Amino acid sequence: MSLYQDFKPSIYFLAKFIGLYIILNVGYGFYLDASKGEADFMTKWVTEQTAAIIDSYEDKIATGPKDDLKSIFIFKDSQAILSVYEGCNGLNVMIIFVSFLIAYGKLGKRMLWFLPFGVIVIHLFNLLRILLLFHVTISMPDFLYFSHKYLFTAFIYIAVFGMWVLWIFKINDK
Repeated sequence: MSLYQDFKPSIYFLAKFIGLYIILNVGYGFYLDASKGEADFMTKWVTEQTAAIIDSYEDKIATGPKDDLKSIFIFKDSQAILSVYEGCNGLNVMIIFVSFLIAYGKLGKRMLWFLPFGVIVIHLFNLLRILLLFHVTISMPDFLYFSHKYLFTAFIYIAVFGMWVLWIFKINDK
């Protein structure tokens, strides 16, 4: 058997995954361009949801645009605490998740419920990530860079990896 035949399923998976990822990211780029220099809808929505959660147990929480207009501040007592950029809206992580699922499994009933389930889980983990970053900014500002760049990024990708494992070993019917 040739080397190509041995690795054909893996090559096919990678080609599908990379192709879908590129297509969805190009679509995401068009979505961001449509925002015309302002923060996109999803970034606003995620920021407002996070602020609403914080506002349920903290006083004087608000959101507002940053000077660059591409990000949204979360304010506490009229002081800007955290800036949420378009990369923090979770859409890119959702694109990776969806690309993997479609590349790995076949479209069917199981995928039709697992895709939205996974997107919702990613969204909830992302809200929790931003919420925790807000508190890190207030209580341990020197720890913010590490928390944002490594700790909470790993947090959300571990959740995605866990859902992939769930999909591969428990839900997908391959």
